[in-house]
Amino acid sequence: MRVLITGGAGFIGAHVTRTLADAGHDVSVLDCLHPAAHRTDSHVADVDGVPVRHGDVRDAATVDAALAGVDAVVHQAAMVGMGVDLADLPDYVSCNDLGTAVLLAAMARHRIPRLVLASSMVVYGEGAYTCAEHGPARPAARELADLAVGQFEPRCPRCARPLEPGVVDEDDRLDPRSVYAATKLAQEHLTAAWARESGATAIALRYHNVYGPGMPRDTPYSGVAAIFRSALERGDAPQVYEDGCQRRDFVHVTDVAAANLAALNALDADRAPGLRAYNIASGDPRTVADMAATLATAMHGPAPVITGAFRAGDVRHVVATPRRASDELGFTAQVPFTTGLAEFATAPLRA
Repeated sequence: MRVLITGGAGFIGAHVTRTLADAGHDVSVLDCLHPAAHRTDSHVADVDGVPVRHGDVRDAATVDAALAGVDAVVHQAAMVGMGVDLADLPDYVSCNDLGTAVLLAAMARHRIPRLVLASSMVVYGEGAYTCAEHGPARPAARELADLAVGQFEPRCPRCARPLEPGVVDEDDRLDPRSVYAATKLAQEHLTAAWARESGATAIALRYHNVYGPGMPRDTPYSGVAAIFRSALERGDAPQVYEDGCQRRDFVHVTDVAAANLAALNALDADRAPGLRAYNIASGDPRTVADMAATLATAMHGPAPVITGAFRAGDVRHVVATPRRASDELGFTAQVPFTTGLAEFATAPLRA
């Protein structure tokens, strides 16, 4: 299959490019080499021999040229992370949502009927919770006054008691709580509308906390694993926010690339038009403090420091079941938590 990968020279995109090429697909890459992801390598010519077309998905003429002869698109291009402050808002909306809209309009013109979209677990906002008295509950955003005194667990909206975290599936309520999260959900909505109106098939892969070789480092857009590793390389203790007990699912980038291949293969089958979402997670959730301690041990560095600091846009627990991806795509993450972090301790990062 001839496949265009947008953002195919980035952290996740480069791994997807290699995986699809190794599987025998005829792969091409379109990447604007955005400085948030490419600070010192803004002249990337290829990814392991796959040429990189330098261009922006927001430019219709560039996208039209990149789509010539293409059978499917894997859309990785996006600004990621929490960003610096609200001054980033226009860039997030432009790169993520306008870029997706331009791409989808071009795919409709070229009658390209298959799309794999890189989405994110951030579309859920807070994860699933249960109140001991009132049962399942979806909390409101945490109050700054609670965070300031170390009350980090979300409260029941009916009785204000702390809630017990659970597991979300793809049909849970979507409640984005940051600018980035809002743009990722908008990408899903735009893709669903395109698929319905054009009779196309699309898969949204809701990545959980991706880490691994090639992560960008020393940037506000880096993931927490890269931030902790940079601190340890300086000889500093990782600074863990809140009480460190917030739960996430850390999934290795090679597993994420394998999920993209599985999704692409599923689109090549007899599949009904529309968009279907899948959680891409390891199924082995850990606390942020556990991740920091495991990485510190692997790097023979100082133990993490639990700071009690917080960011207003952060959510407390986001843990999801990967069962649908296993049942329908045949995808199951293969890299164990400790093995992946031991490799990550010495893996090359993106400067």
